[in-house]
Amino acid sequence: MNSPYKIPSETRIGHVHLKVADLKRSLAFYCDLLGFELMVSYGDEAAFISAGGYHHHIGLNTWDSKNAPPATRDGVGLYHTAILYPERRDLAAIYQRLLDAKHPNIGASDHGVSEALYLRDPDNNGVELYWDRPKELWPRLEDGSLTMFVNPLNFESLLAEL
Repeated sequence: MNSPYKIPSETRIGHVHLKVADLKRSLAFYCDLLGFELMVSYGDEAAFISAGGYHHHIGLNTWDSKNAPPATRDGVGLYHTAILYPERRDLAAIYQRLLDAKHPNIGASDHGVSEALYLRDPDNNGVELYWDRPKELWPRLEDGSLTMFVNPLNFESLLAEL
């Protein structure tokens, strides 16, 4: 490409559509555990779920993947779906919910700009649950450029939000 182009700063990623092996199992994870709302379903083949009544944030389908084995962690494909929570308290609430449900293998990091929880859905797809710190609190270098890191998340501080 000869001319430089920058995507508009107001651009947002609207939704993700995942291939799953078992729609009912995926709906139990995304709706019953994480709290998404079922907007529409097409039998046992596809469903569209959202937060807050949007037409859909996540599409789930079995069109090419019904009863398929889980995704491999070391193969090509989506690394994770990132779900942005509006406030730190909201992240604390879902963390407590995951603990109460005894959800296995919850990873976590403090990235400076955000705090994140990492888990796997029933098809072994990565899911990041996170909140962004206000931009004025993002870590910056002396020249003003953004810096990020991977530090342990302070779970005690997070749960104190509740």
